Amino acid sequence: MERLLELETLIARNQESFYKIGRALKEIRDNHLYKLTLFDTFEAYARARWDMGKSHAYRLIKSYEVIYNLSPIGDKMPANESQARPLAQLDSLEQRSIWKAILNSGMELTARNIKKFIDAQKVSPEARSDLTEQISTDYMAAVKVMLEQVRVAQHDHWQKTSRQAALLWNRVIHERILSKGADNG
Repeated sequence: MERLLELETLIARNQESFYKIGRALKEIRDNHLYKLTLFDTFEAYARARWDMGKSHAYRLIKSYEVIYNLSPIGDKMPANESQARPLAQLDSLEQRSIWKAILNSGMELTARNIKKFIDAQKVSPEARSDLTEQISTDYMAAVKVMLEQVRVAQHDHWQKTSRQAALLWNRVIHERILSKGADNG
């Protein structure tokens, strides 16, 4: 039991290593610091100095960027590069929205589960066109009213409604739609 506790403590202490390595590699790459060691390319530097292939170095950098993007929304982050990898293919808003949905789902956080969750969120273009036929008339009426209010607000140069309020509601609606898709998926 003592050995298990020792090993788990070691793992916990080094959990952030992929993030820290990615941050360091990004700075070395972005600021061309590898040239100080007489390497012509970042890829050559990563291979010679760290015995790290180009793909792995860039995956670590992408993982750092994912963690950096997600850090404002909570304490629970992907635990390793494999968990961050599927999120790296999304833009920053999608990453945050999907990550919130993943955490809210209560599923076990494994790389495989995260990838499956993200894949389930992707809808083919054919399926999207089929879904438009399922929009209720009440929903369409509400959207038309909202669009008319936006048109009026634009016409009076946002005197009665601030542009920031409209953008906030746009973001709220976007996040609700994404979370509804996660709830139904």
